[in-house]
Amino acid sequence: MNVPSSNPPAEFDDIFAANQAFANSFEHSHLTGTASRGLAIVTCMDSRISPLAVVGMKAGDAKILRNAGARVTDDVLRTLVLATYLLGVKRVLVMPHTDCRMANNNEAEIHEMIDKQHGVDTRGIEFRTVDNQQSALVDDVKSIRAFSILPKDLVVVGAIYDVATGLLNTVDCDS
Repeated sequence: MNVPSSNPPAEFDDIFAANQAFANSFEHSHLTGTASRGLAIVTCMDSRISPLAVVGMKAGDAKILRNAGARVTDDVLRTLVLATYLLGVKRVLVMPHTDCRMANNNEAEIHEMIDKQHGVDTRGIEFRTVDNQQSALVDDVKSIRAFSILPKDLVVVGAIYDVATGLLNTVDCDS
Protein backbone atom coordinates (compact mmCIF):
# COMPACT_ATOMS: atom_id res chain seq x y z
CA MET A 1 0.00 0.00 0.00
CA ASN A 2 1.51 3.30 -1.06
CA VAL A 3 0.53 6.26 1.03
CA PRO A 4 1.16 9.74 -0.31
CA SER A 5 4.00 11.28 1.65
CA SER A 6 3.92 14.67 3.26
CA ASN A 7 6.43 16.68 5.19
CA PRO A 8 5.74 16.32 8.90
CA PRO A 9 6.86 19.07 11.28
CA ALA A 10 10.51 18.92 12.38
CA GLU A 11 9.34 17.95 15.88
CA PHE A 12 8.67 14.49 14.42
CA ASP A 13 12.06 13.94 12.75
CA ASP A 14 13.18 11.55 15.52
CA ILE A 15 9.96 9.54 15.19
CA PHE A 16 10.23 9.03 11.44
CA ALA A 17 13.97 8.31 11.59
CA ALA A 18 13.31 5.64 14.23
CA ASN A 19 10.50 4.25 12.09
CA GLN A 20 12.82 3.95 9.10
CA ALA A 21 15.29 1.96 11.22
CA PHE A 22 12.42 -0.22 12.46
CA ALA A 23 11.15 -0.81 8.92
CA ASN A 24 14.64 -1.72 7.69
CA SER A 25 14.58 -4.82 9.92
CA PHE A 26 10.81 -5.39 10.04
CA GLU A 27 9.94 -9.05 10.64
CA HIS A 28 6.19 -9.09 11.27
CA SER A 29 4.68 -8.94 7.79
CA HIS A 30 3.51 -12.54 8.17
CA LEU A 31 1.21 -11.74 11.11
CA THR A 32 -2.55 -11.58 10.72
CA GLY A 33 -4.97 -9.35 12.62
CA THR A 34 -5.98 -12.13 15.01
CA ALA A 35 -4.72 -12.58 18.56
CA SER A 36 -2.80 -15.82 18.15
CA ARG A 37 -2.79 -16.48 21.92
CA GLY A 38 -6.47 -15.53 22.27
CA LEU A 39 -5.84 -12.69 24.74
CA ALA A 40 -6.99 -9.09 24.99
CA ILE A 41 -5.38 -6.81 27.56
CA VAL A 42 -7.20 -3.72 28.79
CA THR A 43 -4.57 -1.47 30.33
CA CYS A 44 -3.55 2.11 30.93
CA MET A 45 -1.85 4.44 28.48
CA ASP A 46 1.03 4.84 30.95
CA SER A 47 4.31 4.55 29.05
CA ARG A 48 5.89 2.49 31.84
CA ILE A 49 3.74 -0.47 30.76
CA SER A 50 4.80 -2.78 27.93
CA PRO A 51 1.71 -5.01 27.95
CA LEU A 52 3.05 -7.84 25.79
CA ALA A 53 6.32 -8.02 27.73
CA VAL A 54 4.46 -8.05 31.06
CA VAL A 55 2.73 -11.31 30.08
CA GLY A 56 5.61 -12.86 28.13
CA MET A 57 4.08 -12.42 24.68
CA LYS A 58 5.15 -10.88 21.40
CA ALA A 59 3.64 -9.04 18.44
CA GLY A 60 0.58 -10.85 17.09
CA ASP A 61 -0.18 -12.71 20.33
CA ALA A 62 -2.74 -10.37 21.91
CA LYS A 63 -4.98 -7.36 21.38
CA ILE A 64 -4.07 -4.31 23.47
CA LEU A 65 -6.75 -1.78 24.49
CA ARG A 66 -5.38 1.29 26.26
CA ASN A 67 -6.90 4.33 27.91
CA ALA A 68 -6.32 6.54 30.95
CA GLY A 69 -6.73 4.35 34.02
CA ALA A 70 -7.41 1.07 32.17
CA ARG A 71 -11.13 1.66 32.53
CA VAL A 72 -13.77 -0.44 30.80
CA THR A 73 -15.67 2.13 28.76
CA ASP A 74 -18.31 1.77 26.07
CA ASP A 75 -15.52 1.90 23.51
CA VAL A 76 -13.63 -0.92 25.25
CA LEU A 77 -16.80 -3.04 25.21
CA ARG A 78 -17.35 -2.25 21.51
CA THR A 79 -13.77 -3.23 20.75
CA LEU A 80 -14.05 -6.45 22.76
CA VAL A 81 -17.11 -7.46 20.71
CA LEU A 82 -15.04 -7.12 17.55
CA ALA A 83 -12.02 -8.82 19.14
CA THR A 84 -14.02 -11.82 20.38
CA TYR A 85 -16.09 -12.47 17.29
CA LEU A 86 -13.63 -11.52 14.56
CA LEU A 87 -10.09 -11.51 15.97
CA GLY A 88 -9.67 -14.67 18.04
CA VAL A 89 -9.96 -13.29 21.58
CA LYS A 90 -11.14 -15.89 24.12
CA ARG A 91 -9.87 -14.29 27.33
CA VAL A 92 -9.45 -10.78 28.71
CA LEU A 93 -7.02 -9.41 31.27
CA VAL A 94 -8.03 -6.05 32.76
CA MET A 95 -4.75 -4.58 34.00
CA PRO A 96 -4.60 -1.19 35.72
CA HIS A 97 -1.35 -0.32 37.50
CA THR A 98 0.09 1.11 40.69
CA ASP A 99 1.04 4.78 40.82
CA CYS A 100 -1.67 5.70 38.30
CA ARG A 101 -2.65 9.36 37.97
CA MET A 102 -6.30 8.31 37.59
CA ALA A 103 -6.13 6.63 41.01
CA ASN A 104 -3.97 9.27 42.69
CA ASN A 105 -6.26 12.24 42.01
CA ASN A 106 -10.02 12.67 41.96
CA GLU A 107 -12.09 14.19 39.13
CA ALA A 108 -12.20 17.67 40.64
CA GLU A 109 -8.43 17.72 41.21
CA ILE A 110 -7.66 16.66 37.63
CA HIS A 111 -10.01 19.31 36.21
CA GLU A 112 -8.52 21.96 38.51
CA MET A 113 -4.92 21.03 37.56
CA ILE A 114 -5.65 21.30 33.85
CA ASP A 115 -7.48 24.59 34.32
CA LYS A 116 -4.73 26.12 36.49
CA GLN A 117 -1.82 24.88 34.38
CA HIS A 118 -3.33 25.35 30.92
CA GLY A 119 -6.42 27.55 31.29
CA VAL A 120 -8.70 24.91 29.83
CA ASP A 121 -12.05 24.07 31.42
CA THR A 122 -12.44 20.27 31.10
CA ARG A 123 -15.43 19.85 33.44
CA GLY A 124 -17.55 18.64 30.51
CA ILE A 125 -15.42 15.48 30.33
CA GLU A 126 -15.53 12.58 32.76
CA PHE A 127 -12.00 11.27 33.26
CA ARG A 128 -13.21 8.28 35.32
CA THR A 129 -10.76 8.60 38.17
CA VAL A 130 -11.00 5.98 40.90
CA ASP A 131 -11.05 6.26 44.68
CA ASN A 132 -10.41 2.55 45.20
CA GLN A 133 -8.48 0.86 42.43
CA GLN A 134 -9.39 -2.69 43.47
CA SER A 135 -13.14 -2.03 43.62
CA ALA A 136 -13.01 -0.16 40.28
CA LEU A 137 -11.21 -3.15 38.78
CA VAL A 138 -13.85 -5.53 40.14
CA ASP A 139 -16.60 -3.33 38.66
CA ASP A 140 -14.84 -3.18 35.28
CA VAL A 141 -14.33 -6.95 35.12
CA LYS A 142 -17.98 -7.49 36.06
CA SER A 143 -19.12 -5.05 33.37
CA ILE A 144 -17.32 -7.09 30.70
CA ARG A 145 -18.76 -10.34 32.06
CA ALA A 146 -22.27 -8.84 32.10
CA PHE A 147 -22.16 -7.29 28.63
CA SER A 148 -24.94 -9.23 26.95
CA ILE A 149 -23.49 -9.53 23.47
CA LEU A 150 -20.07 -10.79 24.47
CA PRO A 151 -19.62 -14.58 24.34
CA LYS A 152 -20.80 -16.30 27.53
CA ASP A 153 -17.61 -18.41 27.62
CA LEU A 154 -15.28 -15.38 27.54
CA VAL A 155 -12.86 -15.67 30.48
CA VAL A 156 -12.17 -12.33 32.18
CA VAL A 157 -9.75 -11.65 35.04
CA GLY A 158 -8.34 -8.58 36.75
CA ALA A 159 -4.83 -7.91 38.01
CA ILE A 160 -2.98 -4.78 39.06
CA TYR A 161 0.44 -4.31 37.48
CA ASP A 162 3.05 -3.06 39.94
CA VAL A 163 5.22 -0.50 38.12
CA ALA A 164 7.92 -0.81 40.80
CA THR A 165 8.36 -4.61 40.61
CA GLY A 166 6.88 -5.69 37.26
CA LEU A 167 4.57 -8.16 39.00
CA LEU A 168 0.91 -8.74 38.27
CA ASN A 169 -1.21 -9.00 41.42
CA THR A 170 -4.50 -10.74 40.76
CA VAL A 171 -7.69 -9.33 42.25
CA ASP A 172 -10.66 -11.53 43.19
CA CYS A 173 -13.44 -10.27 40.91
CA ASP A 174 -15.87 -13.09 41.67
CA SER A 175 -17.27 -11.84 44.99
